[in-house]
Amino acid sequence: MAIGECIDVENGEIMIRNNNNNNILEDLEQPLIINNKKVKKIVAYEDEDEDNSTVDESGSIGMVLFSTFVAVCGSFEFGSCVGFSAPTQSAIRESLNLSLAQYSMFGSIVTIGAMVGAITSGRISDFLGRKGAMRISAGFCITGWLAVYLAKGAMSLDMGRLFTGYGIGIFSYVVPIYIAEISPKHLRGGLTTLNQLMIVLGASFAFIIGTAISWRSLALTGLVPCIVLLIGLHFVPESPRWLAKAGHEKEFQASLQRLRGKGADITSEAAEIQVYIETLHSLPKASVVDLFQSKYIRSVTIGVGLMIFQQFGGINGIGFYVSETFTEAGLSGNTGTIAYACVQVPITVMGAILMDRTGRRPLIMVSATGTFLGCFMAGTSFLLKDQGLLLEWAPLIAVAGVLIFIASFSIGLGAVPWVIMSEIFPIHVKGIAGSMVVMVNWLGAWAISYTYNFFMSWSAYGTYFIYSGFSLLAVLFVAILVPETKGKTLEEIQACINADRRKNQVLN
Repeated sequence: MAIGECIDVENGEIMIRNNNNNNILEDLEQPLIINNKKVKKIVAYEDEDEDNSTVDESGSIGMVLFSTFVAVCGSFEFGSCVGFSAPTQSAIRESLNLSLAQYSMFGSIVTIGAMVGAITSGRISDFLGRKGAMRISAGFCITGWLAVYLAKGAMSLDMGRLFTGYGIGIFSYVVPIYIAEISPKHLRGGLTTLNQLMIVLGASFAFIIGTAISWRSLALTGLVPCIVLLIGLHFVPESPRWLAKAGHEKEFQASLQRLRGKGADITSEAAEIQVYIETLHSLPKASVVDLFQSKYIRSVTIGVGLMIFQQFGGINGIGFYVSETFTEAGLSGNTGTIAYACVQVPITVMGAILMDRTGRRPLIMVSATGTFLGCFMAGTSFLLKDQGLLLEWAPLIAVAGVLIFIASFSIGLGAVPWVIMSEIFPIHVKGIAGSMVVMVNWLGAWAISYTYNFFMSWSAYGTYFIYSGFSLLAVLFVAILVPETKGKTLEEIQACINADRRKNQVLN
C-alpha cells in the first residue's frame, strides 16, 4: 500500500509533484552537480566525507521530534483510510444492502480521490505552506469520515470515501516533505522513514480494530489522528525552507532557530538554504514531451515499469479485501486479517534496514519472487478447493500464501520502487517525471482495487495466478533494465543509465 511516497531514504531526497509543468525539486541532501558555482557550493558543503553539519549537536532536537510526531499523524491517517475496507466489507454490504459492484466502487474510489489530492498537493502546499496543506488535508479526512459514519446508502458512502481519499493524497505528499525540510542532516534519513512505517501501522490498526468494533465506530476512529494533528500544528513551526522560498525572511530565521535549539548556530545552514532556493529558481523547465527524448526514455521506462509491477502484483486488491479473501478460502476473516496486520509492521522495518545493506536490485528481486510464490500458493489453494481436492489443507495453503505475499511485498516492492524513482531522473525533469510516474501508480491502484472482487467472482485461482505472473515479470524487468543505485551518487547513476543507452545504440 505504499503509494504516493517519493523519498530517497538514503539521501533524504524529496521530489515535489505539481499539476502543471513546473519542476519544483527540493533535493534536500545531495543535488546533482550542475555547471553552477552555487550548486557546487552546496554539494561541497554536504559532502559526506566532511562533517560540516551546521546543527549544534548539543542543541535541542525535541522540537524536531515533536514536529515529526505531529506530521506522521497524517501518515497514520493514510494507513487507517486504506485499511478501512478490509475488515468491513461483509458488514457494510449487509448493513446498507450494497451489491458487489457498489462495494467495489466504495473500496476503490479512495484511490481516485488520492490521485486528485496528490496532483493538487504541490500547489496547495506552495500557496498555504506545509502546515496549511496538512490542515486542509485533515479537514477533508474529517468530513469524509463523518460522511461514512452517517451513510445511509452508496452515494454518501462513496462521497465520504472520495473525500478521505483526497485528504490522504495531500498527506502522501506534504508529510514526507515537511519532515525532510525540518530535519537536520544527520537525522533526516531515519525520520523520513517513519512516514512509511506509520502508514503500515495505521493500516494494521484498522485491520485489527475493525475485527472488534462496528464499521461505523471504525470510521470514527479515523477522526482521532486528524484531531491530534490539528491540535499539534498549533505548537510546531512552519517549514523553514518553505518560509525562505516564500520570502518570509524573519519567520524563516525564527523557525530554523526554534527547530535547532536556542544555542545552535544556524548561520551556515540558513545561508545554504538561501543559496539552494536561488538555484532552484534558475533551473530550466521541462514538459511531458521532453521525457520521451532518447536520453530520458530509459529512466521513464524504469520508473513507470516499477510502478506497474508494484500495483499489478495485486497489493491493493488483496489488501483492501483481505477479510473476504480469507473467508473465501474457508477460514475466519477476522483471524486472517489480524495475522495480515501483524506481519506488515516488523517486515516493513526489516526492509528499511536491508535497503542500504543488500542494495535495491537484490531486495526488489527477492521481494517479487516472494510475491510470486505467495500468489501462486494462494491460487493453488483456491484451485484445490474448486476441484474438491485436499480440502483440509487448502485453507492453510491460502493463508500461508497471502501472508508470504504481504511479507514479501513489505520487505521490498512496497518502498524500493519509490526510492529508485527518486534516484534515476535528472534534476531538471524530476518534477514532471515524478508526476507522471505517480499518476501511473494511482491509476494502477484504482484498477486493481476496483476489479479485484469481479476477478474473484470470475475465478479466485485465476486471479491469483494472474498476479503471480506479474510478479514473475517484475523479476525479469528488474534483472534486465533496472540498475543498482546503492552507494552511487546521483551523477554516477545518470552516467550508468546513459552508458547503457549508448551501448544499446551502438549494438543497434
